[in-house]
Amino acid sequence: MNEQFNSQEGKRPQAKPTDPRSKYPKPPFEKQYQPFPGLASKMNPVPDHGEESYVGSGRLMGRKALITGGDSGIGRAAAIAYAREGADVAINYLPDEEPDAKEVIELIEKAGRKAVGIPGDLREESFCKELVEKAVAELGGLDILINNAGHQKTHESILDISTEEFDRVMKTNIYAPFWLIKAALPHLEPGASIIGLSSEQAYDPSEDLYDYAMTKAATTSYVKSLAKQLGPKGIRVNGVAPGPVWTALEVSGGQTMEKLEKFGEKTVFGRPGQPAELASIFVQLAAEDASFATGQIYASSGGNGQP
Repeated sequence: MNEQFNSQEGKRPQAKPTDPRSKYPKPPFEKQYQPFPGLASKMNPVPDHGEESYVGSGRLMGRKALITGGDSGIGRAAAIAYAREGADVAINYLPDEEPDAKEVIELIEKAGRKAVGIPGDLREESFCKELVEKAVAELGGLDILINNAGHQKTHESILDISTEEFDRVMKTNIYAPFWLIKAALPHLEPGASIIGLSSEQAYDPSEDLYDYAMTKAATTSYVKSLAKQLGPKGIRVNGVAPGPVWTALEVSGGQTMEKLEKFGEKTVFGRPGQPAELASIFVQLAAEDASFATGQIYASSGGNGQP
C-alpha cells in the first residue's frame, strides 16, 4: 500500500491530533511592557502566526486581499495563510511596526505571491482612501478587505480615559473600517468578502476595557447590518470574534501587568490562543466554499461563550 495514500480510506493518513491544552504556552507569563504599538518579535514568548505550520491548498488562488494590522497578531496570521492559499496580499501597519511588517512581506513573497506594504495611520480619512487606492493599483484589483487593525488600552475607570484616548480607539476601531469599506466598495465585485474583527468583548466586556469593548459590539452590529445591505450585490460580510489571543496588543497597554501574567488562564484550556489558531477562520470566510455565509460572527474564544 502506498504510504502516502490509504486507498481503503480514500484519503491521506492524518497525523495524531494535538492536545489543545498543551499545544501552546500557558500562564504565568513574564511581566513585560512595550511602548505602543509594540512588536511581536520582542515578545516572550514570541507569538505563533503560522510561520512554520500553516500549509495552504490553493483555496484563495488568484485573490487579492487588503489586511489592516497585517504586520503582527491575527492580521499577520491571516496574511501568511492567505499568501499560502494563493492570494496576493497588501498589509497596512503603523510606521513603528516596520520591522514586523518586513518579516510578513518576506513570508508572502516566499509563498510565491505579491506582497505590498503600505504604512500609515488609519485615523486619517484621507489615508484610508489612499490605502485602498494604493492596494488596488499594486494588486491589480481587490477581492477581500479585512478590517483587523485595532487599538486597545486598559483603564481601571472611565474617569481615567481622556477624550484624546477615547477618540483614538473610536477612530481606529470604528471610523477606519467605515472609511475603508466606503473606499473599497467601488472596486468590489460579486463574490468579494469583507471581514471585520469583533471580540468576546462585544458580548462579555471586561470592566477595564470600556471603550474598546463598545467598539467591538459596534463591529458585530456593522457586520450584520452591512451583510443585509450588500448581500443583494453578491458581496459577503462576516466577522471573527476572538477570545484572549497572545499578540503585541496585550503587551503595549492592552492589559495590566497583573492580568498579562495570568493572560488566558480562564479559558477551558488554561491558556491564551495563538494567532495561528485563527488563520483558517479567515481563509474559510473568504473561500468559495463558504459562499452562503454572510452576516456571521465566527467566535474562537477558548470555550468562553458565543456572541
